[in-house]
Amino acid sequence: MLRLLTRLAPMVFLASCAVLTLPPAARAQKDAAAVFKANCVLCHGADGGGSTPTGKALKAKDLKSDEVQKQSDAELAAVISKGRGKMPAFGSKFSPDVINSLVVYIRQLAKK
Repeated sequence: MLRLLTRLAPMVFLASCAVLTLPPAARAQKDAAAVFKANCVLCHGADGGGSTPTGKALKAKDLKSDEVQKQSDAELAAVISKGRGKMPAFGSKFSPDVINSLVVYIRQLAKK
């Protein structure tokens, strides 16, 4: 058992270093995608189009639309933080950094 642990320890260490050496922007986008998937997909859909059954019922915005994309980063961050209409506020759930990474993620949805 000890032999196995001594062989695995360097591999675990190297894998940890590989994750930590990712550029912060790459890590943030991976995190933003996970946050979006866990909290936004139900209404906005994986593509951000708002065409899910729940999204249609709540008239969720198409995040790829000109209406959404023309808003400033600060405006989008405020909507995520404070909510608007039927969209709940996430300011108490997400840090400002997570909200800003979601804004970047929403911007990228329009390019897909």
